Amino acid sequence: MADPRRPARVDDVHELALGMPHVTVGSGPHGNPVYKVGGKSFVFFRNPRPDAADPRTGERYADVIVFWVQSEADKLLLVRDPVSPFFSTPHFDGHPSVLLRGSRIGEISFAELAEVVRDAWLSRASAARAAAWLSSRDRGSGVI
Repeated sequence: MADPRRPARVDDVHELALGMPHVTVGSGPHGNPVYKVGGKSFVFFRNPRPDAADPRTGERYADVIVFWVQSEADKLLLVRDPVSPFFSTPHFDGHPSVLLRGSRIGEISFAELAEVVRDAWLSRASAARAAAWLSSRDRGSGVI
């Protein structure tokens, strides 16, 4: 298992998402990975879009990762801090998700990333799957 304190890496997103139960991987419109539970995406790699671009150059970010969250309150906790690498755009107003550039993922720890991926999965898994997974963690056999 990875050192929970080390900086997170983009490869960790893939490993953590695949480590959750009942996960399938699909492809977005440009072949970008989309991790799903019960047919619902919970983490996906976004193709460059005009709403997520460098404010100085206008260059679209090609490394945006989207994580679902449980609620608007959870979203605000992640995006309100000006030094947080998590952000949102007007396109995602009212949408229960946060964005993170792959180039900034090292600003959070592996443990923090694991929590974000776990919470994303929990926000999209069925109640029965979520309860079963949480119960298994209580018995010491959890994935993350």
